[in-house]
Amino acid sequence: MEKMKYDENARILKAIAHPTRLQIVEMIRTMQPCVKNMEEHLGLAQSNISQHLSILRNIGIVEAERDGNQVCYHIKNKLVSKVLDVLDEKTTSHNRRQKR
Repeated sequence: MEKMKYDENARILKAIAHPTRLQIVEMIRTMQPCVKNMEEHLGLAQSNISQHLSILRNIGIVEAERDGNQVCYHIKNKLVSKVLDVLDEKTTSHNRRQKR
């Protein structure tokens, strides 16, 4: 049973270990954007964003909701938000120390 937990955690970490996916998850956490907003904000093609979103959806990190002809996203796995909060805090702390 423990191995399954570690396997699942490894899949989640692997999915968010890509810089573009980290940006997408951060946008979703703060804005709950639709794909069009992501295109404009990230400057990436819709097809590229869709590939990343597919990985995040398949792992269960994000969930899509249709709003008319738009597809908007929100965080499904709240643990990912907590992990990113810790990483943000760690990065901010590290940057402050570097500036001294």
